[in-house]
Amino acid sequence: MIRNLSEKPIAEVQIAQAEAWKKGDLLGKCVSTREGQPSFIFYEGPPTANGKPGIHHMMARTLKDSVNRYWTMKSYKVNRKAGWDTHGLPVEIEVEKQLGIEGKQQIEEYGIAAFNEKCKSSVFKYKGLWEQMSERMGYLCDLDDPYITLDNNYIETCWWIINEFFKAGLIYEGHKILPYCPRCETGLASHEVAQGYKDVKVNTITAKFKKKGADREYFLAWTTTAWTLLSNTVLTVGPDVDYVKARMLEGDDEGNIFYLAKVLADRVLGEGKYEVLEEMKGSDMEYMEYEQLMPWVEVGEGEKAFFVTCMDYVTVEDGTGIVHSAPAFGEDDYQCGRKYGLPVLQPVDENGKFTFGPWKGHFIMEDGLDVEIIKWLAGEGKIFAKEKIEHNYPHCWRCGTPLVYYAKPSWYIEMSALKEELVENNNKVNWYPDFVGEKRFGNWLEEVKDWAISRNRYWGTPIPVWKCECGHLECVGSREELVSKANEDIDHDIELHRPYVDDVTMKCPVCGKTMHRIPEVMDCWFDSGAMPFAQWHYPFENADRFDEELFPADFICEGIDQTRGWFYSLMAISTFIKGKAPYKNVLVNDLILDKEGKKMSKHVGNTVDPFEMLDKYGADATRWYLMHTSPAWSPTKFDEEGLIEIVSKFFGTMKNVYNFFVLYSNQDNIDPAKLDVPVAERPELDRWIISKYNKLVRGLRDAMDKYDHMRSTHLVQDFVNEDLSNWYIRRARRRFWAEDLTDDKKSVYATTYEVLTGLSKLIAPFAPFLSDEMYVNLTGAESVHLAYMPEAEESLIDENVEKRMDLVRTLAALGRGTREKEKIKVRQPLAEVIVDGSYESVIGDLTPLIMEELNIKKVVFENDLDEYMNYTLKPNFKVAGPVLGKNIKAFGGAMAKADPKETVAKLESEGKITMKLNGEAVDITYDMVDVKITAKEGFAVAMENNVFTILDTMITPELESEAIPKPVLGGMAILLYGVIASNGLKVLIEKQVDFHQVRNLIIASSMLVLGLGGAVLKLGPVTLSGTALCALAGVLLNLILPHEEKFQDQKVEELLGEA
Repeated sequence: MIRNLSEKPIAEVQIAQAEAWKKGDLLGKCVSTREGQPSFIFYEGPPTANGKPGIHHMMARTLKDSVNRYWTMKSYKVNRKAGWDTHGLPVEIEVEKQLGIEGKQQIEEYGIAAFNEKCKSSVFKYKGLWEQMSERMGYLCDLDDPYITLDNNYIETCWWIINEFFKAGLIYEGHKILPYCPRCETGLASHEVAQGYKDVKVNTITAKFKKKGADREYFLAWTTTAWTLLSNTVLTVGPDVDYVKARMLEGDDEGNIFYLAKVLADRVLGEGKYEVLEEMKGSDMEYMEYEQLMPWVEVGEGEKAFFVTCMDYVTVEDGTGIVHSAPAFGEDDYQCGRKYGLPVLQPVDENGKFTFGPWKGHFIMEDGLDVEIIKWLAGEGKIFAKEKIEHNYPHCWRCGTPLVYYAKPSWYIEMSALKEELVENNNKVNWYPDFVGEKRFGNWLEEVKDWAISRNRYWGTPIPVWKCECGHLECVGSREELVSKANEDIDHDIELHRPYVDDVTMKCPVCGKTMHRIPEVMDCWFDSGAMPFAQWHYPFENADRFDEELFPADFICEGIDQTRGWFYSLMAISTFIKGKAPYKNVLVNDLILDKEGKKMSKHVGNTVDPFEMLDKYGADATRWYLMHTSPAWSPTKFDEEGLIEIVSKFFGTMKNVYNFFVLYSNQDNIDPAKLDVPVAERPELDRWIISKYNKLVRGLRDAMDKYDHMRSTHLVQDFVNEDLSNWYIRRARRRFWAEDLTDDKKSVYATTYEVLTGLSKLIAPFAPFLSDEMYVNLTGAESVHLAYMPEAEESLIDENVEKRMDLVRTLAALGRGTREKEKIKVRQPLAEVIVDGSYESVIGDLTPLIMEELNIKKVVFENDLDEYMNYTLKPNFKVAGPVLGKNIKAFGGAMAKADPKETVAKLESEGKITMKLNGEAVDITYDMVDVKITAKEGFAVAMENNVFTILDTMITPELESEAIPKPVLGGMAILLYGVIASNGLKVLIEKQVDFHQVRNLIIASSMLVLGLGGAVLKLGPVTLSGTALCALAGVLLNLILPHEEKFQDQKVEELLGEA
């Protein structure tokens, strides 16, 4: 006996299954049963457990889990080590909120040791929720032995990697312009900056810088950051750009003279509103002096500022062609300052607040501050123009604060020295989709910047560099080295976090003085990028098996936002350490949006709780929906109605087929696994579904080998809904009902069993719970997840059988569609359906099937279908108009002359035709043509892919009479007779009917004669006889004959004779 599927609530069933998997160590068995097989290496991108998991996390884990299960079933050994990212600013910010403190000063007052201890305990705040979601959704991963970035072994490997960079001379301390977050009080690497751009509206200013020693002469410079004008040091022009000296002829500035780029003069000054006094190159303007724009920042004695400089980066695409430069706040400006020996005028502290001037203490990007600056400049007559624009500006990806570009010291890895290797390694990676690797990531590597790895923070991996006041640096690559070099008495168990390693000093080998560790910690992206090595404590452990079993990854998968985050840090570190890419295949998933296509946000209230979806619909349906809705690399619009549809249309259908099969196989008390019926000897319908199934196997394996989950799930769903349920089971159901266990019945049982067991394996990577329940019930095996993925048996794929049956299905579907369109119900028989005569040789013997499907009397194969229908072709102006333009009229004429049938056939088969329009060869696609096909009177036509059905819609009286089923008529007659009989008996008893009366005698005798004598009465489509006719006669005679007490004797014989 095969067990039925559980009828308990879906969440209850799946929770029990997940617990059983854990208790039975399913993950361990998935690995151990593949011992000796090739490895499929997977790297888990570590999440941070101080935030709750969302539906987007479920999406990524669904993709990862399905791939890992799939490759396990392909007989690969797939280790799945979970991981936790535990360092970084997000953790610090969360702890600051918990403690009610803010900023470095308050953290240090609280105590670094106590603060970091809070960070350490907070990172696992939601670990239980993450594990619960993972288990409930069927994410099979080793959560009991994860890698954790705060672990000493993990940190030690990070130190080893840093030391390798150090020994290669690729780590240096530089004073560069660095994107800096005033809120977090730390710099950001270039790949971090790329994650936080936002569109903001800003007030732009074209400021007037008065030329020194000249009356009413000004340099015009445009800026989007009004707050930097306090730090203006020089103006910069392009040395080879043409500039003009122009006098205004009208307006508020009439008579004033302005310097600006010649090509921008009309746009800035207004065409015809100025006269050019002089033209010059930018190089001619070098060292021209001007008066300081805003007076509060002082220049030191001997320092030179407020003159024109020349730099090649100046463009004339917008603005005025003259750039306001503040070396403290921009990379280009800083390089200009280095060239000209300029002072760094810095009126802003590390919190992003002015340190002096009228806006002292105000955040530089405070709302309304730019307006106050503009008002001050306007009052001084120093504004030429202002305009509000939308501007793409970088914000901190962690806290959302606008970034400031500071000239600050930082530690760097010289990644620019590895650019060619990075690009070469990336070109060997398979990206899904490929444009992410080629464009987004590839372009990034082409312009790779040195990696700013230091952060002026507390909770992170300390940079293992010790510095002496003499300038000598020592980098430590292991705990053993630290113990051996330390001045203090420490052991290998020392906590490798701040402040404990800060307390370790060592003797400088150069000058003998005491060396101290630099205070910075590492960029947390370095932690995650080191995971291929650090998760295995390489090279301190697992060095002997690392290159064969643990590196590189065959597969990783994360969101599109990781392109310049984890994907980059992995590539950067592995390229240096191993000289090759750390991954072979990268699946990139995009955002999950709400059903309107808007980004999900707690503030908007459009987020989706994954636990709610698991409770209501179960893991299988939610996973399937996420994979089925859109390609992983496209944004997914999450609509709960779509999930409900998946539950109904796919999982409901799958369960119905399973339950139908189990019901009849159990009734017949057979073991379908033991039925041995050679496929070649099975009926054509069975061979057809087996062929379709093997094509499904081939297609799914091809799709999953390319990480195409959407195509995989669509292939399965179409097979189950259309091929298996809607055609095979429906056409074969009578075979299950047969009383004897004939060869035909054995065949249908064997075929359905083979397909269902195969399907349970095919869907296992995507729907792990239902597939396991089905497979275990059907086979008695331990788990489908220990089974092997089916391989397509090419010998069982029969193209001819498929061609025949698929043509029949198409004709039947077209016919049913025509009935629906014409509002003719299927129970109404029709005379005939007319199809293309060429099909007779293909499906001539299958016409009974078509006749039954469409409830028709005859299938007519007709060589000339034009006799029954008309074609009309004309341009689809909405589509063709924009494409053809002036040729649209000629296209209409060409359509009128074209042979409709040939044109449609070619468009259907080739997708386009070529036409000469006004002497020009033009490709015409199907959507550019409006095809109208109409049937002649008495017929209805339908077409799909150049396959036609023409239904004879004439309903004769004979056909109409057949529309009422005989059992229905019989039932009605019995019901009618019963009503009349019961009422008649009631009358006989209660009224004591006197049969001596002639009237009553006539009625009774007539009913007996008609009821027993075999008389038949036809009333249109209705035929009455027997009891029905008897009952009707009784009613009519009772109404016709007069209610008189007696008849004249002379009338009796006459009435009897007439009767």
